[in-house]
Amino acid sequence: MKPRTADKIATALIVFFALLIVAILIGLLGYILVRGLNHISWDFLTSAPQKIRAGGGVGPQLFNSIYLLVLTLIITVPLGLGAGIFMAEYARPGKLTNFIRLIVEVLSSFPSIVVGLFGLLLIVNTFDLGFSLVSGALALTFFNLPLMVRITEQAFRTVPKQQKEAGFALGLSKWKIVTNVLFPVALPTIITGTILSAGRVFGEAAALMFTAGMSSPRLDFSNWNPSSPTSPLNPFRPAETLAVHIWKINSEGLAPDAAQIAAGASAVLVITVLIFNLAARYFGRVIYRKLTASKRMS
Repeated sequence: MKPRTADKIATALIVFFALLIVAILIGLLGYILVRGLNHISWDFLTSAPQKIRAGGGVGPQLFNSIYLLVLTLIITVPLGLGAGIFMAEYARPGKLTNFIRLIVEVLSSFPSIVVGLFGLLLIVNTFDLGFSLVSGALALTFFNLPLMVRITEQAFRTVPKQQKEAGFALGLSKWKIVTNVLFPVALPTIITGTILSAGRVFGEAAALMFTAGMSSPRLDFSNWNPSSPTSPLNPFRPAETLAVHIWKINSEGLAPDAAQIAAGASAVLVITVLIFNLAARYFGRVIYRKLTASKRMS
């Protein structure tokens, strides 16, 4: 076979598979959105669900998902930043560093159901935190922390070595170089990765069924006392998230419009994850331009 013919065949195959992947993605998104967009309204997004009557919404579940995401990021981001900076700048090459990196890779490949069972045994039962937002956030920390560590480490390793060497030449300490030279350059990548990981956490269900629970108490959104059992800000209450709610409706929903509620909730979940992805790209570009003083060419 002539090289030119082989090149044309390879190019055609690459284009075909690329278009096939795009078509599958558009088909999945289109199917979910077409079925669910007609059921989305302000009342649907803010009202409580109904068990046996029609017309329920996903307000508490949507709030629980966002609140749980915030709690997870509060725990994950500092730990992930610290571990990633250590692996990139302070850890010496050797067997111990390679072993730590292997552990991080193994944790990132754990199925979410295993993380949920681990959280049930350790966090819910052993630590006696029960089914709560805190239990779910801690379980999702195990699920999300390896990704944050890898994102931070790779972001610091992509910074040109000349910038670090220039800092040492100016007599700056290692900590000053990390915080004032390397971190601003790596920040856009870290923020992009953090937002993308947030979208991944937002759609998680299996780990939360065993930690955050599959039901929510009736919430009083006028009660902002975090210690009250009916307060939406109470981190020690059970919390059914949007993804868990979709699974629950599809498996044991008794409402006459259960299929429509599941379709609308699925569309809300997909739109939210898409917003996370678009926001990651936007904020990454904006912060990069500000930190590098670069402007879009006209």
